[in-house]
Amino acid sequence: MTEPRLPSTGDKHDALHEAAVLANALPYLRRYAGDTIVVKYGGHAMGDVGLAKTFGRDIALLKQVGINPVVVHGGGPQINQMLKRLDIPSHFIDGLRVTDANVVDVIEMVLAGSVNKQVAELICEAGALAVGISGKDGKMITARKMRRTVRDMDSQIERVLDLGFVGEPVKVDPRVIYALSGSGLIPVIAPVGLGEDGETYNINADTAAGAVAGAVHATRLLMLTDVPGVLDKQGNLIPELTAAQARQAIEEGVITGGMIPKVETCIEAVQGGASGAVIIDGRMPHACLLELFTASGSGTLIRAE
Repeated sequence: MTEPRLPSTGDKHDALHEAAVLANALPYLRRYAGDTIVVKYGGHAMGDVGLAKTFGRDIALLKQVGINPVVVHGGGPQINQMLKRLDIPSHFIDGLRVTDANVVDVIEMVLAGSVNKQVAELICEAGALAVGISGKDGKMITARKMRRTVRDMDSQIERVLDLGFVGEPVKVDPRVIYALSGSGLIPVIAPVGLGEDGETYNINADTAAGAVAGAVHATRLLMLTDVPGVLDKQGNLIPELTAAQARQAIEEGVITGGMIPKVETCIEAVQGGASGAVIIDGRMPHACLLELFTASGSGTLIRAE
C-alpha cells in the first residue's frame, strides 16, 4: 500500500528550501549517528506551551535519525506552585531554599511525578517512546547532602549552611539509561537522588544533567537556558571555550552571576567524560537542532581542552 503524501503548501520555493535544509543536515546526522546527547530541559522553554511542543518533536526526531537523546529536566516553578497550593512555607538562608522533610516530599511528587510524565508525554505525542524515571530508579544517581559555606564580611569567619535535603551527585550508574536507550526508548530523568543514608535528595537539574552526561560519555550536553550563551564584556556571544579558558573568564569577571554555576557544570561534564557541553538559548525554537545540525551552532561550546 502506497503511503499518502503529506499536505503541500503549494510553494515550490518553500519545498526547495526544505530539501536544501535536509541536504545540509546530512553530514551532521552522520556525525552524531549512534551517539548519546544529554539535554537539560528547563527555564522558559519548559514554561512556554509552543516551545514545549517543539521541544518534544525535536527530541523525537533525534531518536528517529539514530541519535540517543537523554533528557534531564527541572521544575522549579511547578514546585513553587505546589508548595503554595499546599500552604507549605518556604524558608531561605542567604537566598537558598531550605528543603526539609515536608518540602522534599513535595519536590519528589512534582519532579518525579507530574512534571516528569508531562515531559515524557510531549515526546510520545511526537511519535517517539519516552519513559519518565528519577535518579532513584535503579540507584541511578547516588547523592550526598550538599553543604554551602558563607563568609561573614565583618569577621571573615566561614560558616556552614545546612540546606536540608538538597543534594549533589556522588555517582551515576548509567545501566538504566543504557537499557532504555538500547531498547529504543528515550529516558526522561527527574533530578532526585538517593543518598547512601537512604534519604531522598533534591538535586539541581543542571548539576544532575552534567553528572549524567559525564557518566554516559555523551557526545554533547545541551544546556537549555534563558540566554544566548556565554557573552564577552561587550555582550557578544563567545562561540567556543576550553575548560581552562572558561575558568579564566570566571576569574576575570567575564562570566558572572547565574552563568557561573552553569559554566562550572559544563566544565565538570567534559572533565567527567562528555566530549563537549553547550549552553544554548532554549527560548529559540529548535535550539537543539540548530546546535547539532548546523555549522554555526547556536550557543557556547565548552570542551575539555
